[in-house]
Amino acid sequence: MTQIEQLVQLIKSSKNTVFFGGAGVSTESGIPDFRSESGLYAARQVYGYPPEQLLSHTFFIKNPILFFQYYKECLIAKDAKPNAAHTALVQLETQGLLRAVITQNIDGLHQAAGSKNVLELHGSTWRQHCMNCGEKYDLDYILNAAHCKDGVIPICKKCGGIVRPDVVLYEEGLDSAVIRASAEAIASAELLIVGGTSLAVYPAAGLLEYFSGGALVLINKSETPADRNAHLVIHDAIGKVLGKTIELIGK
Repeated sequence: MTQIEQLVQLIKSSKNTVFFGGAGVSTESGIPDFRSESGLYAARQVYGYPPEQLLSHTFFIKNPILFFQYYKECLIAKDAKPNAAHTALVQLETQGLLRAVITQNIDGLHQAAGSKNVLELHGSTWRQHCMNCGEKYDLDYILNAAHCKDGVIPICKKCGGIVRPDVVLYEEGLDSAVIRASAEAIASAELLIVGGTSLAVYPAAGLLEYFSGGALVLINKSETPADRNAHLVIHDAIGKVLGKTIELIGK
């Protein structure tokens, strides 16, 4: 029996399956992982700082112009389209074989593909709000230079406050309601599929500690710290694996 056939068997026999995904799910849609060598190099060469510093709360407050320049140019992928992994997860959910998607990504591609129950640990680039009055804005608003001070910093049309993205920056805590819902979903899961993540980013990676179900499956191109605890480990592209999985389930 192949590894993907084993995965199909696990999915079919599970009454409660949850998917937990990271940057690797989106890279197949052409969205670069800023933690990769190329991402780190580009950030330092072009902006003079590593991504973790550029995307920190402290940097945002002290240097909003450079923050928004980096954010708009490197983290927003408005034209990206869902890939085979996103599509496969939608099909699993539609067939009643997947209870929830928990994602560390901020690109909104799971919802664009059609997934309904999505928990976004790090927020979304598609949502924005005024830091002063709380007025909500869409992505187009902050991309329009006419709404921006110095052509870069988005300003609220109601009160003049800074409009920031609804994403979790370094030094900021994750949304307590999302963390709680994610922990509950993982704790109640019979099968947990973890894909496209190195499990190196905390506190998100720590959510695996809540899992006590029957089988843990890891799908990632490289090894992760949790490989030794997994029931099944597949070192391959997440889109390829899930796409083939759906094909076999349909037969």
